[in-house]
Formats: sequence, C-alpha cells, structure tokens
Amino acid sequence: MKKRQLGKSGLEVSAIGLGCMGMSYGYGPAADEKEMIALIHSAIDRGVTFFDTAQIYGPFLNEELVGKALEPYKGKVVLATKFGIKMVDGRQVLDSQPEQIRKSVEESLKRLKVETIDLLYQHRVDPNVPIEEVAGVVQDLIREGKVKYWGLSEAGVQTIRRAHEVQPITAVQSEYSMMWRQPENELLPALEKLGIGFVPFSPLGKGFLTGSINKHSTFGSSDFRSIVPRFTSENIEANQVLVNLIQEVASAKNATPAQIALAWVLAQKSWIVPIPGTRKLARLEENLGAADIELTNEELRSLNDALSKIELSGARYPAEFAKRAGN
Repeated sequence: MKKRQLGKSGLEVSAIGLGCMGMSYGYGPAADEKEMIALIHSAIDRGVTFFDTAQIYGPFLNEELVGKALEPYKGKVVLATKFGIKMVDGRQVLDSQPEQIRKSVEESLKRLKVETIDLLYQHRVDPNVPIEEVAGVVQDLIREGKVKYWGLSEAGVQTIRRAHEVQPITAVQSEYSMMWRQPENELLPALEKLGIGFVPFSPLGKGFLTGSINKHSTFGSSDFRSIVPRFTSENIEANQVLVNLIQEVASAKNATPAQIALAWVLAQKSWIVPIPGTRKLARLEENLGAADIELTNEELRSLNDALSKIELSGARYPAEFAKRAGN
C-alpha cells in the first residue's frame, strides 16, 4: 500500500484509510464484533495504517470495537477519533465546552485502549464556543501527551484559518466525491495554502457510486440513507447518469466503479486520503485496489468535463444535519 502525508504535518498514513463507522452505526444494525475485528485486521494485513472512528458512532460502540481490534497494533497504526457531539434525550447535541472536550478525550482514551490519540477531530463546529478556545484546549492536550495531531470535520474555511493560527491543524475531514464536489470551490485551495491534509469521508457517495444502488433499493430505519434526500427513489433514478459514466470509465480501465470513484479522489491532490467504509472483505480488497489505478491527465480531463455536464438531484443531508456543516 502506498503512503501519503497529511499536509505539511509530517503525519504519514496509508493512501487509503478505513472508515469504521458503518461497522457499528449509520448503515443498519451493528455488525458482528468478531467479524469486524477480523476485517480490521485484514485491512492491516493489506497495508492500511489509518483508521477512523468517533464517540457518537453507536454511541461508543465503534470506539470500543476499534480499540479492541487495534490493541495489538499500538504504535503501528494511526487512529483518528472525534469529540463535540453527545446524545441528549435521544438527539445529537453539539458540545465543545472545554470541560466536555477533556471529559470526551479521557473517555475515548479508555475505550480505544491507548495513552495518546493520534488524530483528534472536532466532529462539528460548536457555534457556542469560539474556535480559538477549542484550539487552545486541544493545544493543552497535545502538550500533556494525550493527543498528537488535531483536525476539524465539516468546518468552514474561516473557522479553519482561525483554528490553525492557534494550533496548527493536521487534517480536515469533509464529504467529497464525484457526487459532492463543493470542497473544490473554497476548501481545497485553502487547505493547500495552509499545508493541511484532507480526509474525505463518503468518497463512494454512501455506496451510490459503486453501482449497487438503484431506484428499487430500500433502506431500513437504522440506515442513515433512509432520511437523506439524495436517496429517494426519484433522485436515485435521476442520478443514475453519474453511475453510468463511472461504469464506462471502469470498463475501459478494467476496474470496478468503486475503484474509479476512489482513484478519481486520489488523483485530485497528493495530500488527500479517502476513508471508505465497508463491512465486507471483498469490498475492502476492491477499495484498496484503487490505490494502484492511475488516471492519466487526459482521462481526468475527459472525466471532469463529463462530470461538469451532469446536474445531480437531492441534498446530501436532511435540513437538521445540513445546518451543522460548513460553519
């Protein structure tokens, strides 16, 4: 597996990481713990060194799973988790008060079975706490040896700049794929200028870009896609044109649609590290194969030209979640 550096921080990770959320949360009931631990170990055997989790995934189930799976590999892998969202009366609530950050970190250290969190993200920007104050708390945690690097998730460019001035940011995490290219407008140029790495989640469009979803697909109540406008039957059908394009390219390159979708993300910048998630070994192997697919400049130009002519239907978040992104 090829390696990449997240910006100018010096943090080196596998070119493709593993998003672990879906193993416990977001895409139906939690999967079998032993099977998921075996899957994480299979990822390590194939060169993956970058694993992503968060407190709210479960909540807590995913951190516990990842902590168990990675305990034998301490110091050999990079583990990322997040603070800033908690459950109150069954609802997600933003809370990045200093005392809550410290409490969250202490709890994460125990669940993850580590003395130091490699990469700690603020999961979503808390409008009630100045980002400079958040950065200051994380700076203290870094000095105390409880955190090595830090980052922001779904944050706006101005917030990133302000936070970076207090404590240099290693990585920003946001959604990015052929299906959601908004980061190209402001975010990617800003990160390049600041020397910050980019970690796209949902680089396969929450499964859509694999070609395995069609207008007849249904999603259970514990599957996040059941409330996402993008995944209504009408929007799935309208957006099939994008999948058709990817399938054409995949056929020409003797690859799968998922591999082309990931190769496209990897080709954008050398400091981008996508973190596709899966529960299946075959999908894991397929995804990791994308690191060996080279899209030529001409292929990228042709693909981007075709993408620019496609107008996609459906929002990526329901309104309640959309309000928390890009602040």
